Amino acid sequence: MQSKATTVQAYLDSLPADRREALQAVRKVILKNLDKDYIENMSYGMIGYCVPHSVYPAGYHCKPEQALPFAALASQKNYMSVYLMCTYGNASHMKWFQDAWAKTGKKLDMGKSCVRFKRVEDLALDVIGEAIRRVPAKKYIAEVEAMLAKGKGAKSAAKPAKGGKAPARGPAAKGPAAKGLAAKKPAVKKPAAKKSASRASGSR
Repeated sequence: MQSKATTVQAYLDSLPADRREALQAVRKVILKNLDKDYIENMSYGMIGYCVPHSVYPAGYHCKPEQALPFAALASQKNYMSVYLMCTYGNASHMKWFQDAWAKTGKKLDMGKSCVRFKRVEDLALDVIGEAIRRVPAKKYIAEVEAMLAKGKGAKSAAKPAKGGKAPARGPAAKGPAAKGLAAKKPAVKKPAAKKSASRASGSR
């Protein structure tokens, strides 16, 4: 649920009191642990924490005109959310986060990067704070660029060399082509041609 608010304060003021208090509590933890090279702003209709263009001119690879997103806070229709992009696509960060959360005894309701909650008491605020603190902007930029480079490398490897052929499929290939190959019957040898009548009569 995206808001049309243009400032963080306007966004918070537009919320019911209980949700405003919950998001303010999470926001306080984020700001306390946030690296100085990040900024707080309104992004995608929610409170965002981004690497500004002044620090990372390339911006968000999906929308270069947007600053590189790092975290976010939002009030959705049926719940509230904390988005931690530093855990998305980074297996070591995600494992640390899940393990640290499990130790608190609290239930983790999480998607790819979104931690959903209905009350601030549902959250392990110290774990969220540490997740933010562990990834300063320069480290985050390096991780994002490494992930993008890995993705480009995988795409390049999948493409055949210029003038070459695509790699052949292995024995586990599936689909119509594979079924067609499997359906082919082995070739049957044709019987040798019979001797001509003239040669046969000459041999009598």
